[in-house]
Amino acid sequence: MTQQPLFAELARRLGEVLPGKPPSEDLEKTVKTVAQSVFARLELVTREEFDAQVAVLARSRERIQQLEAELARLSQQIDALEKADN
Repeated sequence: MTQQPLFAELARRLGEVLPGKPPSEDLEKTVKTVAQSVFARLELVTREEFDAQVAVLARSRERIQQLEAELARLSQQIDALEKADN
């Protein structure tokens, strides 16, 4: 959900729980402004940014596994060479 529909939904839900008549445009604007301010202070990321970082992490993990396997293979070669020298 993008920010604008999120704020509109938040204002709508707030209007549902507040007693009396539905929220005015002023109340919706106030709620949107306050919500944007709170979210900005929380340093939230969008779903797209989160998904991109998940993909980067997955590629990094894969590369680390490849490097660990290569390191293990090279260590075995070194051990074999050292045993051959003795």
